[in-house]
Amino acid sequence: MRIILMGPPGAGKGTQAKVVAERLSIPAISTGDIFRANVSDGTPLGVEAQRYMDAGEYVPDEVTNAMVRDRIAEADARGGFLLDGYPRTVAQVHELDTMLEATGDSVDAVVVLTVDGDEVVQRLLQRAETEGRADDTEDVIRHRQEVYAEQTAPLVEVYGDRGLVREVDGMGEVDEVSERIFAVLDRDGTGAR
Repeated sequence: MRIILMGPPGAGKGTQAKVVAERLSIPAISTGDIFRANVSDGTPLGVEAQRYMDAGEYVPDEVTNAMVRDRIAEADARGGFLLDGYPRTVAQVHELDTMLEATGDSVDAVVVLTVDGDEVVQRLLQRAETEGRADDTEDVIRHRQEVYAEQTAPLVEVYGDRGLVREVDGMGEVDEVSERIFAVLDRDGTGAR
């Protein structure tokens, strides 16, 4: 099973990715986690990624694509994976298609978490305070939402045309949102076994 989890920054994708991936016994692959690990380790990629992340911009496609290609080629991802934070642009959709076609695979479902924008801003400001994330200021958060709407939301249309999009209300307790996700995946026959 190959799932893409989408939604605006702060929609709870990281939390839900872990829950869904664990239940389906597939790895959750998060570009955000990979970027943050590189930043904390001070790698050249991390230094470059930090510049973009601090401005609320996305890391350039060529860096992200290479990182994802390497990750989905690892042994634990051969039977499936959940992507969190990738693809983010239509160009990345085509790149992912190429990666999967090379192995005869395809995306099974695209789960889109829908949320209230103002509530997400408050959620992220609270997270910034508790986790000490300097990149989560209100201006940067609102800018990320604008960038998401401009660059990433068109992916919903692309995957929607393929019949893969499953919208799920992302507001509420973690367990409630998880059950909504499993309900749409089970309805498709792509969900938890």
